[in-house]
Amino acid sequence: MARSANLSESLAARRPLLQSTYTVVLAGGRGTRLKQLTDADAKPAVPFGGQLRIIDFALSNCINSGLRRIDVLTQYKAQSLIRHIMHSWDILDSTLGEFIDVVPAQQQLGEGWYCGTANAVFQNLQMLRDAQPRLVLVLAGDHVYKMDYGRMLADHVRRDAEVSVASIEVPLGQASGFGVMQVADDGRITAFEEKPALPCPRPGCDDVALASMGIYVFDAEVLYAALERDAADAASSHDFGHDVVPQLLQRTRVHAHDYAESCVNMIDERPYWRDVGTLDAYWEANMDLARTVPELNLYDDAWPIRTQEQHLPPAKFVFDDEGRRGQAIDSLVASGCIVSGATVRRSLLFSKVRVDDGSLVEDSLVLPHAVIGRRVVLRRAIVGERCVVPDGTRIGVHPAEDRAHYTVSEKGVTLVTREMLGQGGGD
Repeated sequence: MARSANLSESLAARRPLLQSTYTVVLAGGRGTRLKQLTDADAKPAVPFGGQLRIIDFALSNCINSGLRRIDVLTQYKAQSLIRHIMHSWDILDSTLGEFIDVVPAQQQLGEGWYCGTANAVFQNLQMLRDAQPRLVLVLAGDHVYKMDYGRMLADHVRRDAEVSVASIEVPLGQASGFGVMQVADDGRITAFEEKPALPCPRPGCDDVALASMGIYVFDAEVLYAALERDAADAASSHDFGHDVVPQLLQRTRVHAHDYAESCVNMIDERPYWRDVGTLDAYWEANMDLARTVPELNLYDDAWPIRTQEQHLPPAKFVFDDEGRRGQAIDSLVASGCIVSGATVRRSLLFSKVRVDDGSLVEDSLVLPHAVIGRRVVLRRAIVGERCVVPDGTRIGVHPAEDRAHYTVSEKGVTLVTREMLGQGGGD
């Protein structure tokens, strides 16, 4: 109760600041490192945690933070993402100027589609100007985390910053996949390099680097001018991290915001944030949820992760005979699932999954509407949406056979899709 009261008090104190902020969620990415998992859907639309989609984290953070003017920019294979947002997120009052709008790429300036994160926002610059915000929050829609953006906005104003970049410490060996920054004692960013081959460690910490989370707060006029300069630069790749932020270091007051100050999900004083952009990272983040005490808390009533409320029956477990017992151990089983005389261990069954007699599912993710036939064995697998795994199939048992028919990750997780099973694509 005390925590809920504190959150309410914070929202009330920040309301004028929140009301003057416009949020842009970048959700057009393909997510190629997720291999065939994103052949039909953009990465933000990929299922997560049993009944969620990845985009639900960014949008829930916005709503929980008190932000009510939100545009989601889409591009790559966006239909399932658009449908999800329309059905799940029509929760705000448009008569009060509140909205979550989906903005597909529309070739608004010339004949080109979005060609970079900065270009995506630039092509919708008039939309921002019409809204007349004081601040613009730009964030990605494809990460898993719980963050109070209001704290970052307040920090931005308190520091008299013109641009703020959310930052997190990452192991130095992984830092080449991020924008890496150097920061002065007062928090001002002195250097910023996107995905450096040899990232610089944080001073005094040889084994970590300070990385950008791809979350930015801009004074609105500063953003408009920066995007116009970037659009006029033929040599630019039109990316916030690669082009816009480094160019602003010499022109404006660019500060780093410590994510630990606004994270709502801490683990042993470490802030939780996951880029689930590879099959292994996606599998690991989901599998963590099946642990006795997972690092990501989805049971926090004070900071709920919202999604579409599907009208599904409860999960069902049938048969209790020796050798034919429907059971799930150390697992998450979503609504609408039926486990019929099968055993599920350390796994996630997403909505409306069926597992038939004699099957064994271990350390696996079975995505929505998949059917696992009889006497199937799944180990360390990801079974895609609407797959029908034939009776007697064994996946994750013989690595060489898996590689011949499916996609196997660097750490030995096997991805199975409908196309790999000869069942075609589509819905």
